[in-house]
Amino acid sequence: MNIDSLVERLRAVWCVFAEEEAAEIRRVLGDDAEAADAVVTARGNGIPLEHALGVARFAGVEVFVGPGVFVPRARAEVLVDEAVAARPNPGVVVDLGTGSGAIAAALTARLPDADSHATDLDTNALTYARRNAARSGFTVHEGDWWDALPPQLRGTVDLAVAYLPHVPTARLDEIPGDYRAHEPDLSVAGGADGLDPLRAVLATMDDWLSPDGVLVTLVAEEQLEAATQLTKGRRVLLTAG
Repeated sequence: MNIDSLVERLRAVWCVFAEEEAAEIRRVLGDDAEAADAVVTARGNGIPLEHALGVARFAGVEVFVGPGVFVPRARAEVLVDEAVAARPNPGVVVDLGTGSGAIAAALTARLPDADSHATDLDTNALTYARRNAARSGFTVHEGDWWDALPPQLRGTVDLAVAYLPHVPTARLDEIPGDYRAHEPDLSVAGGADGLDPLRAVLATMDDWLSPDGVLVTLVAEEQLEAATQLTKGRRVLLTAG
C-alpha cells in the first residue's frame, strides 16, 4: 500500500490527521501492506493509532503500548525537558504513575547515570511498563504513587516526575472519543477539580524527596492557579499545558 492510497483510506475512515498517521504507519510497518490494512481497519473501528500499531513515540523514544493503556501525550513531553533542566545530574529519579513507562524511558535515555524507577498500580499498564523497562533500563514497582517504592528510597529521590490524571471527572466525556473509549478512567480522572491525584502525591512527597529533590508535574491552564496554591512553599515545579 503506497503512502497516497494509505492517506486516502485513512481519510475514508474519518482520520483527521491522515497524512501524519500514514507516515507513522509506514515508519513502523514499512511495506507490510497486510499489517497496514489491519491498522486502517482498527482506526475505522475507533482504535487509537498507537494501540493499533503497538508502539508510541514520546520525547525521543519509542515505547510499547496496547489495548487499555494510556497513550503518551505529546503535551507531556515538556515534563521531560523541564525535569532534566531542573536536575541535570540526579542520583535517583522516579516517574510516578508511569502508565506504559514513556516518561521513565525518556528520562532514562537522557539521564543514563541516574538510578531510575517508575510506579503504577494498573496491572495492564504495568505489563507494558515492564517491557519498556527491560529495553530502557529503569525499575518498575507496583503500587500507589510513592507507596510503591522500596523503603530504602525514602528521602533519596532527587527528581520525581508525574503526568498525573487531571481531567475533572465530570468532564471525562470531553476527551476525544478514540482515547476515551480505550483508556481506563484511572489514567485520566482527577476528581471534582482534577487535582485529587496531585493532592495525594503531595501528601507524602516530603518523606521521599532528597534535601534538594523536586517534583515536576503538569496541570491544565485553568487549573494552574489552584495548583499553585496547593504547591505553594513546596518543592514542586509546575507547568501548564
